[in-house]
Amino acid sequence: MLFKGCATALITPFTDDGINFEVFKQIIDNQIHCGVQAIIVCGTTGEPSTMTEQEHKSAIAFAVSVVNKRVPVIAGTGSNDTKKAINMSKFAESAGADGLLLVTPYYNKTTENGLVTHFTEIARNVTLPIILYNVPARTGMNILPNTVLKLSKVSNIVAVKEASGNLQQTYDILADCPKYFTVYIGNDEQILPALMLGASGIISVASNVVPALICSICNLYDEGKIKEAQQIFKKVLPFINSLFCETNPIPVKTAMNLIGFDAGNLRLPLVPMQENNLNKLKTELKKLNLISQ
Repeated sequence: MLFKGCATALITPFTDDGINFEVFKQIIDNQIHCGVQAIIVCGTTGEPSTMTEQEHKSAIAFAVSVVNKRVPVIAGTGSNDTKKAINMSKFAESAGADGLLLVTPYYNKTTENGLVTHFTEIARNVTLPIILYNVPARTGMNILPNTVLKLSKVSNIVAVKEASGNLQQTYDILADCPKYFTVYIGNDEQILPALMLGASGIISVASNVVPALICSICNLYDEGKIKEAQQIFKKVLPFINSLFCETNPIPVKTAMNLIGFDAGNLRLPLVPMQENNLNKLKTELKKLNLISQ
């Protein structure tokens, strides 16, 4: 198991010229201080699709250096081009990452056999543990439970980030796959239900902004303090919902700027929030005492 509990899918702070590494370090250090169990760099929330190859590599290498083995660093290295995914995965391994997050091939898509072949080919070219990333709303492809079962037999494919939004599918994966195969939920609004089904934790967007609260939900549940976990979950759920009123990472990056991290602008085609949605986000941040106005 790469981690148990909360891992944060980090935003990437940008300047007009590239990555703002000074702020990136502040964000990483704050995450670890607040108790997250792992760091995800260059996941969807980090905007790798609009990074140059050099920026992508630099973000991974920098995160590894700053974290300095305090928690695992899991690098997003997936692509719809198998060769490109292999090359980026090899780089992440050489840079010292502890694991890989591999998204389902998007746009060109493939068949079930293609999925198995794609992920298996990447896995055989590295030794790092791999988390499959299933997010059909973005990729147009769903890794079905039977496909996850087949891939769980590959020695270094050890987990799945299940972000289909379908708790029945999450349950089926947990029921069908070997006990050593780990399931992480990828939807913040499903943290507590997924833990109750047997998931081992979450790869979270919300924990960029409220890492201590998301960690507390996982930790309290693990300690058997279910009512306390429920109370925090109910407290934070309206804020979680506000983070997904527009395409991620638009709201979460906006929230990070609002609470005092100079996260910079989004990269096109992502654009600033609409005013009505921005006001909803601000309202929820005020309720959590993260901003005053």
